[in-house]
Amino acid sequence: MADKNVKGIAALTDEERASLDSYTKDYMRYLGISKTERRAYAEAVNLLKNAGFTEISEVSSLKAGDKVYRGYHGKTLMAAVVGKNPSATGIRVVGGHTDAPRLDLKPIPLYEKGGIVFLDTHMYGGIKKYQWLVRPLALYGVVVKKDGTTVDIAIGDKHGEPVFLISDILPHLGREQEAKNVSEFFPAENLDVIAATYPDHDAKENRVKTALLKILKEQYGIEEDDFLSAELEIVPAGSPREIGFDRSLIAGYGHDDRVCAYAGLHALLNLKGTPEKTAMVLLCDKEEIGSMGATGMQSSFFENSVAELIEREGGDTRNIVVRRALEKSTMLSADVTAASDPHFDELDSTGNAAVLHGGPAASKYTGGASKSGSSDARAEFVAEVRRILDGAGVTWQMAELGKAEKGGGGTIAQYMARFGMDVIDMGTPLLNMHAPCELASKLDCWNTMRAYKAYFED
Repeated sequence: MADKNVKGIAALTDEERASLDSYTKDYMRYLGISKTERRAYAEAVNLLKNAGFTEISEVSSLKAGDKVYRGYHGKTLMAAVVGKNPSATGIRVVGGHTDAPRLDLKPIPLYEKGGIVFLDTHMYGGIKKYQWLVRPLALYGVVVKKDGTTVDIAIGDKHGEPVFLISDILPHLGREQEAKNVSEFFPAENLDVIAATYPDHDAKENRVKTALLKILKEQYGIEEDDFLSAELEIVPAGSPREIGFDRSLIAGYGHDDRVCAYAGLHALLNLKGTPEKTAMVLLCDKEEIGSMGATGMQSSFFENSVAELIEREGGDTRNIVVRRALEKSTMLSADVTAASDPHFDELDSTGNAAVLHGGPAASKYTGGASKSGSSDARAEFVAEVRRILDGAGVTWQMAELGKAEKGGGGTIAQYMARFGMDVIDMGTPLLNMHAPCELASKLDCWNTMRAYKAYFED
């Protein structure tokens, strides 16, 4: 376990520093690509295929060492390396999510007001509204037309592309606004993005909107009604960057929870030999809004994926057999936690706050006051995780999210624990969690990956 008076990079060998630098460069590349859950899915599949993984529907049988993946709706993904022991005897799972707080376009998003066309948005996940104002934004997603044709949208991150923005009132006229509390001074219904301002002078009404619709038709083949069957997301524009003179931190959008998702994926792709137990990574969707829906962890995707593995290994896939396999499995719920912020240390639970460079933080329980909504890992499994990580020389720490009655939060742990699995949360500590630009320690990113790899290989 980490000493919370951390030593930093000076404690690493030259070989470890080279590994850290290589890993964090790869991660920053992934984070810059994976601005949405669809793009994170596509990049993960690309990495898996390049590493020799096969889509599970393309194989009829599996043996130890085989590498397969299974996707669903282009958002949720399972990847596994089959172990020496049958999957029916239990699986080791690292499960994270690839969705992140953002703004989604409403089904009817275009409206004109005061000579400006706006994109009407709906908040997705927990955000501080003011953090999304007056900053460059990008637009990603898909528009699916009635004939089934899909139009991919990605605007705002390539050189020379336009960006989008939510305007705010100037300080000279904002005294009444400043007198309101932070949750009220900017209504959620005003989190609308400027899309166009040039008018079509031939139009009799909605002249700017008419001009914009012509652009959309010419450039993308999209009619206004096509927005009814679209999934379009507003996310921060820009690439991940290093922070500080020492370049010790990574700033970027979506660390929560792509930092853990990528760590799990990288660990699986770089396993040494064939694991004793089947090693599985789950990259799911919808965690930020309760893990509901067909691609969330409250769906049957996980159970179905385990059944698919057992069947191709020649095992019995009766419901009771699959459920027994789930009970014998264990999981690291790969989700981030809050790093202690010195400016707000009054919120830290004394001695139990995660610190930067202390490695991934294990959280025995999450939830709110009185551990509400927590799966609360049993001591025997915590001891097993301690043994694995300390034995592999991984820097890690134990932490919880804020003081009692102050902090709280949820992960997918509770939805996996319902199968009878041993589950504990373990992920990278962040500053600015849920902000458009979050901060993660390079050391913590690297040690998170090492923790997952040690768990798989034990």
